[in-house]
Amino acid sequence: MKTLSEIQIRQTLYFQLLFWTALFLFGTVRMYGEYHGEAFKELIIYNFCHWIFQITAANFIYFVLILHFFDRKKYVEFSLSLLLSLYIISVINRFFIVYMAEPLFIQEFKDSVFDIFTDIPYLLLHYTFPIISGAFIFISIMFIIRYKDEKEYTIKLQKEKTELELQSLKSQLNPHFLFNTLNNIYSLSISHSDKTPQSISRLSDILDYILHKAQKKWAAVADELNIIDDYIALESLRYHNDKLHIQKYIALNSPNTIPPLLYLTLVENAFKHGAGKSSETTEIKIIAETNQHLSVFKIENTFSDCPANNERGIGLQNVQRQLQFYYQGNFTFQISQENNIFKVEITTPSHYD
Repeated sequence: MKTLSEIQIRQTLYFQLLFWTALFLFGTVRMYGEYHGEAFKELIIYNFCHWIFQITAANFIYFVLILHFFDRKKYVEFSLSLLLSLYIISVINRFFIVYMAEPLFIQEFKDSVFDIFTDIPYLLLHYTFPIISGAFIFISIMFIIRYKDEKEYTIKLQKEKTELELQSLKSQLNPHFLFNTLNNIYSLSISHSDKTPQSISRLSDILDYILHKAQKKWAAVADELNIIDDYIALESLRYHNDKLHIQKYIALNSPNTIPPLLYLTLVENAFKHGAGKSSETTEIKIIAETNQHLSVFKIENTFSDCPANNERGIGLQNVQRQLQFYYQGNFTFQISQENNIFKVEITTPSHYD
């Protein structure tokens, strides 16, 4: 598998091949309309010589001067190095043309070494400015590409961070739920209840869901509700019939999906702060509806003493963060409390990815 740096290098090489080829062809086509015959051939050679040094200068400025001075905010060193580099490359470019390229097609008096070094106006006009023009376009595009890559990399890091946080939330949820459930089974086993095998079977189904389906990004609403049935049956073993009253209304008109453990967290919360902390009869009402557009889940429970906000915190915070991660604001999450009845309602899209 190729590393990210190898991919970036390959993309940069492809871009350079395309960019510099297009720049050379553009210059050639522009000259073709103005010159013909021998003059055109000579200009092609001159253009090619300048083109080579444009490539050299642009890459040196970007990959050496910008990355080592400008990006590190060494602006004085960058400016001095840039001026010196442009002068040296321009001089070398002129040497190359006068002493290597021109003898191949014309026989003229060669400029002296002293003139090449000291004729600054001619050097700027015919060598430095062509180098700067090509380098400026190249470096501008490279900055655009780098900005795009950095933005994508930042988004990728943020997504990985959010996914790690979500996995952390699930790891907080699962041990908490297992601890409560195992305590229930332990209590039944101590009393030698004949309901112990039934509770173990329910727990087995829940564990299978948590270990397999809950590790996926999405779960069917129907599967989540089946596990909620197992959870309710398991929790109901702890209470007498007059201590817990549960109503359910289920209307699944579409095979929608949700993040796994989303609804189960709310049901667990209702038991924990309802029946788990009340000596009176606790009523829990669950409503789940799906259609082609939305999934709606409502749960309410009665309570005797109003729990503090931080007591409910982990469960509801997990739900809030899961919703934000999966739906990016395309959901409703309503919490209300009135006359010793605590209500939570979630509305999510039927499918979302």
